[in-house]
Amino acid sequence: QVQLVESGGGLVQAGGSLRLSCAASGRTFSSYAMGWFRQAPGKEREFVAGISKSGGSKYYADSVKGRFTISRDNAKNTLYLQMNSLKPEDTAVYYCAADSAITNDFQRRVATFYDYWGQGTQVTVSS
Repeated sequence: QVQLVESGGGLVQAGGSLRLSCAASGRTFSSYAMGWFRQAPGKEREFVAGISKSGGSKYYADSVKGRFTISRDNAKNTLYLQMNSLKPEDTAVYYCAADSAITNDFQRRVATFYDYWGQGTQVTVSS
């Protein structure tokens, strides 16, 4: 098992930046593909970005491509999401997720394929 704890959320003006972190503990962090998801009030949880176990492959939702960057530091057991040029529509609770069995892009983008989740961190972007 792996335990995940997000941090770094907050209130920011449109056009600003935030960096989210997800600290992992438990089993070997590098054994897990990782993802960031978000959920706005009244909406379903949606895929934001994903990264392979080694960090060599990265995947993004079209809505954040070019603005957000996912990365990981396997030596520090930490996942990151750098968010630039933030928009009010980015407002949501952001969750990190982990799974050791994800093998393709479809699975990577679907929340139900992830076994482990953090508690979430609120990101609010004001206009």
